[in-house]
Amino acid sequence: MERVALRFLVATAVILAVATVISGELVNETSATAGLLWSTGKDESDLLSKAEPENSNDSSSSAVVNDHEDLDGGFSSLEGMLHWAIGHSDPTKLKEGAEDAQRLSVSELQKRQLELKELIEKMKMPSDAELMRMAIDDLNNSSSSLGDRQRALQELLILVEPLDNANDLNKLGGLAIVIQELDHPDQDIRRLSAWVLGKACQNNAAVQKQILELGALTKLIKMVQSTSIEEAIKALYAVSALIQNNLAGQEIFYAEAGDTMLQEILSNSSNDIRLRRKAVSVVADLAEYQLENIAIAESPCFRNHLFLNSVVDLTASTDLDLQEKALVAIKNLLQLKTTEALVFKDFCNLDGSLERMRQQLLDLMAEEDRRDYAVDLETLRREVEQIFHEKLGKVTKVPT
Repeated sequence: MERVALRFLVATAVILAVATVISGELVNETSATAGLLWSTGKDESDLLSKAEPENSNDSSSSAVVNDHEDLDGGFSSLEGMLHWAIGHSDPTKLKEGAEDAQRLSVSELQKRQLELKELIEKMKMPSDAELMRMAIDDLNNSSSSLGDRQRALQELLILVEPLDNANDLNKLGGLAIVIQELDHPDQDIRRLSAWVLGKACQNNAAVQKQILELGALTKLIKMVQSTSIEEAIKALYAVSALIQNNLAGQEIFYAEAGDTMLQEILSNSSNDIRLRRKAVSVVADLAEYQLENIAIAESPCFRNHLFLNSVVDLTASTDLDLQEKALVAIKNLLQLKTTEALVFKDFCNLDGSLERMRQQLLDLMAEEDRRDYAVDLETLRREVEQIFHEKLGKVTKVPT
């Protein structure tokens, strides 16, 4: 609210200055704010409110945010601030302000220009790079409180989303410092640190390489086994982002028994459903990468009967999202050279699993609110079934 009030103050000053321009009495016939720029940026409260939107249940605060959506990122220009100010002003008071401005002397006008310039300078927002540097400094300060460290990581979580900012994180010394926080005794600091790393390297080969070279992947794989489910989920998110379409990352992943970790997550039905969804998505991504890079030797895990069975068993889940992700993974696995159709048939009982799923989806199609999703899932199930039968046919076909 203080920020909004300050903007009203600045905007009012701008309106008065413009009113004076209209009256033709400004010194040298120039705008009172000529040459000034209004920087964009996010203030601390904005960064914190956006870092974890899923944790916010305050409808009244949401209303305030929505009511001032045009204020959240600052004004992109003085003209933008002027338009906003005029739109939120009382026409009568605006007219009175213009009349008052017409009665100002030259010296009073000069004083008004100076005051306006100083006020706008005070309100100028720092750049993203400056905000990142401040957050990194807080993390690098051993005397920073736990709250300050959490706030710094939450700010970085927002700031590293743009590609350019993510690329700047290492230049500012931020990657090494965030990786150090993976060893922090507080689980929430570790969770946020993993989240920042995952966000920074997502679809960004350069940052993936930097994080891998700093040795973070091994730490993150161990964190996936944390007793804190939230920490484990964010660690697996970071692992997934690091190894996606990245051969060097996948080689480290397999060397650290990452495939065994995935199998344990998938085969244990008591694990959090979010963790299992992410784990099977990682399997699908690894298989897809293999399909797109056939010259690379396939991982031994794709020949592991227990590993394959842990994926197929997910089709029996009552969670439709998990079922869908499992089907995508099975579809990719079936197309690999090293996977055996008879293993899917005899050991994994894939044909039986697909039939049970077909019956379940038929029942869901009778429910109006779930019919469309069930139809889409049935289309994917049929596609998987066709690929399976084609692969199986090549094995069981008797030459004539």
